[in-house]
Amino acid sequence: MASTLPKLPLFEAIAGHDPNSTAIVHSLSGRSFTYGELLKDVAETKENLKNTVHGKDLAGERIAFLIENGYDYVVTMLSIFANHGVAVPMSPEFPPHELQYIVNHSRALAFLSSTRWYTKAEQVVKEGLSHGTLMTKIEKRERGRSGGEAVQLEETGPSRGGMMLFTSGTTSRPKGVVLPQSVLTAQARSLHQAWHYSPSDHILHPLPLHHIHGTVNALLTPLLAGSTIEFMFPFNVTRVWERLAAPFLPSLPFTNGTNGHNTTSTPPSPSPSPYAPPPPPHKRPITFFTVVPTIYNRLLASHASLPTHLQSATRAAISPTHLRLNISGSAALPTPTKQAWAALSGGNVLLERYGMTEVGMALSCGLDFADRVDGSVGWALPGVEVRLVDMETGAVVPEEAERGREGEGEGEVEGEVEGGREQQGEIQLRGPTVFSAYWDNEEATAKEFVDGEDGKGMWFRTGDVAVRRRVEGAGGGRSGEWATGPMYFIQGRKSADIVKTGGEKVSALEVEREMLSLGQVEEVAVVGLPSEQWGQKVAAVVVLSEEGKKGGKGGKAWGPLDMRRALRERLATYKIPQEMKIVESIPRNAMGKINKKLLVKEVFPEEASK
Repeated sequence: MASTLPKLPLFEAIAGHDPNSTAIVHSLSGRSFTYGELLKDVAETKENLKNTVHGKDLAGERIAFLIENGYDYVVTMLSIFANHGVAVPMSPEFPPHELQYIVNHSRALAFLSSTRWYTKAEQVVKEGLSHGTLMTKIEKRERGRSGGEAVQLEETGPSRGGMMLFTSGTTSRPKGVVLPQSVLTAQARSLHQAWHYSPSDHILHPLPLHHIHGTVNALLTPLLAGSTIEFMFPFNVTRVWERLAAPFLPSLPFTNGTNGHNTTSTPPSPSPSPYAPPPPPHKRPITFFTVVPTIYNRLLASHASLPTHLQSATRAAISPTHLRLNISGSAALPTPTKQAWAALSGGNVLLERYGMTEVGMALSCGLDFADRVDGSVGWALPGVEVRLVDMETGAVVPEEAERGREGEGEGEVEGEVEGGREQQGEIQLRGPTVFSAYWDNEEATAKEFVDGEDGKGMWFRTGDVAVRRRVEGAGGGRSGEWATGPMYFIQGRKSADIVKTGGEKVSALEVEREMLSLGQVEEVAVVGLPSEQWGQKVAAVVVLSEEGKKGGKGGKAWGPLDMRRALRERLATYKIPQEMKIVESIPRNAMGKINKKLLVKEVFPEEASK
């Protein structure tokens, strides 16, 4: 009997790629797997998974799995899709009680674990599961399945499968976000159209795989496009620099492709000779890199300490000639980071975008450098509808309200204004890329969706606040028809990043961006504190740079008065923080985000209790 897979768009795409092209690479070991091997292994694992649950129909069933980043993760996830199940990826970094919560809350039918994490999986089971979840071990694949009959795609009707990712749980217990196959496909197609993934792309992947960034942007979309994905997780700054540099060093180990033995030869130049042996997959130039701002900061901070030959090679590696696309997301990108990366890379401008677990990527700057404006997340991506809604009146902010104002940054900027001030609004989204529901939480789902007055569907309330501005030289369509008109500038989370002080609305992200441009500040989080006089007051939690530790007035460490003096020419008076606390570090999660509510409780306990 021939192996079969359902005729889902993702499997159709994988089956249509060159079966001999490389799909997955393990960076440190150099092991690689082709698209042909991937397709056969998924078909085989699909049947194995059915046997694990004793032939039970998996359509719509949740399958939780704890597997390290790599080929086995990809095969397992796709085999769940192939059974029309709902994949529930979990992070090995989570303690057992958090993993237990995910397995229990999702009511997973099965809990799969790799050999590496099986002991932790057993701890999860010992903590107690609320229902009869089957547990099984996934054996590591050293080689792909290249023999056997070809895999056939069969019509199976609409899929009840997809993925369930959990929110970070900053305001309540983590919620399970249900992303059906149709939503995942729409998200991947939207990015494919906007960012031009291709089979020639080689993506370095150092991100966790229980977040939308690492899963959709850096895995599902590349698989749809036929790109090569090279896993290097967890992130290690030295290893990343060495991997980026490898194709541009004087010599490289090459695999002859038949017996796996390495021989040393001259590497290809940026335009290799047709007679030169091709480099193995784990030594090819990286063309696509998407990570969080903290990773760019760590790369930048460490570059000067690299040996001279690595400094030269890495500059070539991240130049626009070789690194086709460098993206920053999941947290706000500080202006100094963007500028420093451009200087180091010979002009490669980081592309900023906006997304979240519930919607994938919703907004993005464009591929054309002129469409990568500092502080902006660009335009609605293909297939995404977006609007701004006044947070107090609920009225839609019309684009027609725009009139000119002198802006900061790239040239002349026009913004939507009301009474001389830009009109902020909550970002609301709809379209095929938006999630279907929070799992087993009808109340939360209903709360986050509002009716569309035009009868074309519900809008999802993101909780994020933005303004729109026209930027001279950007939005002319050079990056595509979708990248036109006014651009979006995120002001922050409505619940944590908009400080209402004396009747004014202050964007914490704007203040953070200005403070990070000061040489004395290494890291900063701007928060709102209760104030009897103003309602709220702006405060800053700061990690000082070496310059800040020495460079205050009279040789003392930089302090609140120094901060206010430095910001006087940069910000309106009501935006300047009234309080500042110096800390050694600011806690962040795996995606570089700060839980500001928790931070306020830790750093300002008296104010937080008011």
